[in-house]
Amino acid sequence: MSNLAAQLAAVLQACIKRSGGPKPSRAHAKAAHARVLAAGLAADTFLLNRLVELYSLAGLPCHALRAFRSLPRPNVYSYNAAISAACRAGDLAAARDLLGGMPERNAVSWNTVISAVARSECPGDALVLYQGMLEEGLAPTHFTLASVLSACGAVAALDSGRRCHGLAVKVGLDGNQFVENALLGMYTKCWSVADAVRLFDGISHPNEVSFTAMMGGLAQSGSVDEALRLFARMTRSGVRVDPVAVSSVLGACAQACSGDYNVVRAVRLGQSIHALVVRKGFGSDQHVGNSLIDMYAKCMEMNEAVKVFESMPSVSIVSWNILITGYGQVGCYEKAMEVLNLMQESGFEPNEVTYSNMLASCIKARDVPSARAMFDKISRPSVTTWNTLLSGYCQEELHHHTIELFRRMQHQNVQPDRTTLAVILSSCSRLGIVELGKQVHSASVRLSLHNDMFVASGLVDMYSKCGQVGIARIIFDRMTERDVVCWNSMISGLAIHSLNEEAFDFFKQMRENEIFPTESSYASMINSCARLSSIPQGRQVHGQVLKDGYDQNVYVGSALIDMYAKCGNMDDARLFFDCMVLKNIVAWNEMIHGYAQNGLGDKAVELFEYMLTTKEKPDSVTYIAVLTGCSHSGLVDKAITFFNSMESSYGITPLVEHYTCLIDALGRAGRFVEVESLIDNMPYKDDPIVWEVLLAACVVHHNAELGECAAKHLFRLDPENPSPYVLLSNIYASLGRHGDASAVRALMSGRGVVKGRGYSWVDHKDGVRAFMVADDLGADAGERAMLKDHKYTSGTTEVHEQETCAG
Repeated sequence: MSNLAAQLAAVLQACIKRSGGPKPSRAHAKAAHARVLAAGLAADTFLLNRLVELYSLAGLPCHALRAFRSLPRPNVYSYNAAISAACRAGDLAAARDLLGGMPERNAVSWNTVISAVARSECPGDALVLYQGMLEEGLAPTHFTLASVLSACGAVAALDSGRRCHGLAVKVGLDGNQFVENALLGMYTKCWSVADAVRLFDGISHPNEVSFTAMMGGLAQSGSVDEALRLFARMTRSGVRVDPVAVSSVLGACAQACSGDYNVVRAVRLGQSIHALVVRKGFGSDQHVGNSLIDMYAKCMEMNEAVKVFESMPSVSIVSWNILITGYGQVGCYEKAMEVLNLMQESGFEPNEVTYSNMLASCIKARDVPSARAMFDKISRPSVTTWNTLLSGYCQEELHHHTIELFRRMQHQNVQPDRTTLAVILSSCSRLGIVELGKQVHSASVRLSLHNDMFVASGLVDMYSKCGQVGIARIIFDRMTERDVVCWNSMISGLAIHSLNEEAFDFFKQMRENEIFPTESSYASMINSCARLSSIPQGRQVHGQVLKDGYDQNVYVGSALIDMYAKCGNMDDARLFFDCMVLKNIVAWNEMIHGYAQNGLGDKAVELFEYMLTTKEKPDSVTYIAVLTGCSHSGLVDKAITFFNSMESSYGITPLVEHYTCLIDALGRAGRFVEVESLIDNMPYKDDPIVWEVLLAACVVHHNAELGECAAKHLFRLDPENPSPYVLLSNIYASLGRHGDASAVRALMSGRGVVKGRGYSWVDHKDGVRAFMVADDLGADAGERAMLKDHKYTSGTTEVHEQETCAG
């Protein structure tokens, strides 16, 4: 090499060595290149290799690659320098092209690309490259294994990680601390904490990285006590405690607070570590400060979190986001909004994480409109963010909005996950939209999520609630694993569609499979007893409820009151009601409604008036119940008083059901002038039930004129309903107007309207049998409700499909 070439090489080397400090100047790199060209040394491979490296370090990857391509005879070092430049620039495609184009690759070439790909958005590709390296016969170095193990952890490829571990033992690198720490990280990220513990116990001299990785893995697996004990061991063993280790143990305390751990103890431990932070002088470390805020926020100690936040010398958007999330978690939605405004006033612009955190806070506060406003500010919401808003709509019973948002999610090509599908299936179930439910089912098959227990339970619930009991049964039978939610969905679907015997059979099977019933299970079974009007079965279920300790559950208690009331046993209903320690509005409503339906209107009114003296406030359903009681017992003036008090005393706007009850009460009493006045002034003139109730009252009082008016409205509003024809005909017949009665019957026949036959049922030794007039109960004329054994039939030969009795 000439003296000039040697001088230039020395200059380039000096610039490169400065990379340990400030980044080399771009101007210096370009000036050095100019001198190389001016000296006529553009073909000098050694100089150009150094120049490629210098350009890369100076942040000029394009210049580095251009210098590489100008080399007439690039060697392995030239390629490695160019690959390094491409990787620094994030151009992994160029790096892989260079690697593939090398005439001869060495371990450095592979390590550079594998390391960059392992840190990219597609870390799994690093495993493919690693396999290529092994196929070329190159032995991995500790750098190779560290990168590959990092990729295994990122994609949870435990089997690949174990193979790497085996190879590390084979080539003698398992004792290398770099590799040991990478193995620890891989095992903990793959949730194989037992393997990580065994490995850690075998490390002769663990350093701060080893301790930090192990603490993180233990905390992640819920072994908070072990993580904290490990930190104590770290401090005793003389290993340097650095800010990363402190942040890791603070994360363990935070996780303890948000889990089933003793929160008071977790807070005390967190405070002890906070004292250590102060003693070690880590208070100015932003990462440690953020970890402290997060720990206090998750422990619901927001005052302490704010103190840490205000003591930090500098805060980042992450600090603000943690504080906003903390207020959202403790339900202080207004405070979260206040922090958001303060953050913007301080010059920080909210990012997607900010809006996502605020969205979650809004959902927790049940402020769905504000949540939607936050959602609309996120340019590219993650699937988790979509799910948060979908769940918010669903929990507020805004199922049409849920479906609309899901459609928008599909249009934006966001792939749903198991949570998305479960939420949408729930909305389909509530709305009875079986066609959309089938589309979601198809999507679950396409995404291979149909066998997921969470999704399968949603499918069972949707099909069974939409009346497709046979399909629900097929899915249920094919499930390899079932939890109590899935059993409840099946039982509830059967009970809703009055397949009560089948619901009992499933309930029995559930207990035989050692799945313990929940309040939902018992509520469904009690409702089945109510539909069957079966006191014996109801008492059996009640006994099991007492045995399992659900007798004070308001959900189950309300169902029991309803069951006894529908079976006509008001004494037992009241006895159970009085024994309930906690009563919600549903329990009060069921009791009042039970009295009303059993003709005990005076007792319904008495209980209602007593309820008004308690802290419980009536709702819309309460007024329907008490107005029904007044109607059935002739307490017309009470009904008028209660109706008028709804809006004035409790701000409840009367619905069509309330008007119907009052019309029924007035009609039964023959006060038709008041009925006409009420109908003229109400906003529900086109509701068929109003006119049907009025027509029924006209039958009782032989009021043909008003009856004709009501019947005409019903002919228009509900032309397929046979009731108005029959009732009007009965009015005419009672008045001796047989010609008019025959004309109405002829009109009914001419319009193709058919009156369905009524039936009754009785408990028989073989089950429940339905029968009609002239049926022989000794023969098999009476139908039984049985779910067919063939799994491809829906089993809907059900005697209770219509909840009507012979009359």
